Amino acid sequence: MNKQEQYKNLLKFVSILLIWGIQVGIWAYFWMGEYAEEIMRPFGYKGNWLVLAVYGIISFFFSSIYGGYRVGYYRREDVILSGFISIVFTNVITYLQTCLVGRAIMEVSPFIWMTVADTFALLLWAILACGVYGRVFPPHKMLLIYGGDTLATNLVQKMSGRTEKFHIQESVSINSGQAAVKEKILSYPSVILCDVPAGNRNSLIKFCFEKDIRVYTTPKISDILIRAAENITLFDTPLLLNRNRGLSLEQRFFKRLVDIVFSVVMLVITAPFMLVTAAAVKLEDGGPVIYRQTRLTQYGRTFSVCKFRSMIVNAEEETGAQLSPQDDERVTRVGGIMRKFRIDELPQLWNILIGNMSVVGPRPERPELAEEYIRDMPEFGYRLKVRAGLTGYAQVIGKYNTTAYDKLKMDLMYIAGYSLIMDFKIMFMTFKILFL
Repeated sequence: MNKQEQYKNLLKFVSILLIWGIQVGIWAYFWMGEYAEEIMRPFGYKGNWLVLAVYGIISFFFSSIYGGYRVGYYRREDVILSGFISIVFTNVITYLQTCLVGRAIMEVSPFIWMTVADTFALLLWAILACGVYGRVFPPHKMLLIYGGDTLATNLVQKMSGRTEKFHIQESVSINSGQAAVKEKILSYPSVILCDVPAGNRNSLIKFCFEKDIRVYTTPKISDILIRAAENITLFDTPLLLNRNRGLSLEQRFFKRLVDIVFSVVMLVITAPFMLVTAAAVKLEDGGPVIYRQTRLTQYGRTFSVCKFRSMIVNAEEETGAQLSPQDDERVTRVGGIMRKFRIDELPQLWNILIGNMSVVGPRPERPELAEEYIRDMPEFGYRLKVRAGLTGYAQVIGKYNTTAYDKLKMDLMYIAGYSLIMDFKIMFMTFKILFL
């Protein structure tokens, strides 16, 4: 193992501690200079330390959720964007807390200047931390071992966009034989196994484990499902249990509770925006405001999804059901704006409230398109173990051109590893997607 690798986590920890400390220090400066005298009496001196501690906790929470600390994992630009979103959320919440404690609408200008100072510190930190990380830990020199050409080509194209992290120097087909492949592996510190048959893959993973060689693997559907297995220790033979039942009763209860609360609150908050949007859609071409379409949800049930109409009337009259390309000529001017900011999705809050959808889950697919997918990917139907969602893991991680198979894997990762914490994380991450 490269000795530098042992210090990677230490470097990350020090860099996180640095920016976290700077941001808490900036808040301490503004708090003590602008607000502490007014809030002193109900708090006392020790209360000031509590205020700083609460700010530090909130800041760490949002930066962790949005990936603001993920130096070496995200691009520098992504680290800056994630950190900026974290700063905005943290400072807005802290301002509201300050108003509550002060029992008045407190002066907002210090928070504006504090946000400017935080952002400036973030920019300097991200440039410094990412620069140091890139010098100390250069891109991994990698060997690609592939089974199928198509998936391997697709993966290479994606990884070539992250040259600061990955450097594929050579590729070899698994058909070259185990002995030849293992000989090549010994020349590299990292390997990628892409679409390699299970038997060969197992042998190569064990070989790399023995030689302390880093391995990246494209998972198969069965790999994703078994990741959620429970360890059984009833006797001295290890067992893994996959219950394969979807969400448990208590998980369904709390998930539904969150759906109801979220949909009610958001319907109230977004009502003015929806009224303006409805008027804009109607004024553009006089057609219907709401577009209804049959979609699939849990257990294959169908329902009518509600969206603001973003295309011309009867857009699929000639073509039939099809996915909308990125530059779809059928999209209206108002529709283009709505889609850019996801405003056309707002009426689905009603679908969530009445129980057809959930806030988080696999996106609802059209029955006719789902049939096509199932012919190529029989596992596509596994997505229907949970309610369809307004947002989902595949939406916050994937891109517009992410393949259906990769989106399926992401949806199954969500279902197999479900937790309420994951739901909240995806909900917060959805706000970040709106900035991209």
